[in-house]
Amino acid sequence: MQHALQCAHRAEQAGAAPPLVAAALFHDAGHLIHDLGEDAAERGIDDVHEARGAALLQTLFGPGVTEPVRLHVEAKRCLCAIDTGYYEALSPASRTSLALQGGVMSAEAAEAFLAMPFAGDAVRLRRWDDQAKDPMASTPPLDHYRDILSRAALGRATAVTAGG
Repeated sequence: MQHALQCAHRAEQAGAAPPLVAAALFHDAGHLIHDLGEDAAERGIDDVHEARGAALLQTLFGPGVTEPVRLHVEAKRCLCAIDTGYYEALSPASRTSLALQGGVMSAEAAEAFLAMPFAGDAVRLRRWDDQAKDPMASTPPLDHYRDILSRAALGRATAVTAGG
């Protein structure tokens, strides 16, 4: 929970729109909805939490939330390819999961990724994710995000209604 709150707080401090703040809050939700155990990566298993989380979230939110969540692992792979020093700054656990998630992207794959819709938001989310690991950080409580989440969900309802 602390990691999620820190990530959402960083997004909010950066002036992110409600859907991206919601994505930051829920980006790791997929870790909570599998039966692989907490040590899946240590056992060489990719829990594909990004896909699981995005699928769960799409019942409440539109692509402004779900796509950055779905793409945040690919964003890590991309950042390793385009940002010298990014890989070295990863925690040992992130390096382990990176290997399971496909490893560092090629330059061509990174270029293609960055051209995708929501890739920029996924990269921003990924950077907040990496920075949201301070055990001493102070964040607003979960209730603080209630209105932001409502606005993010309302954006989905508006899009659905406008589409017919």
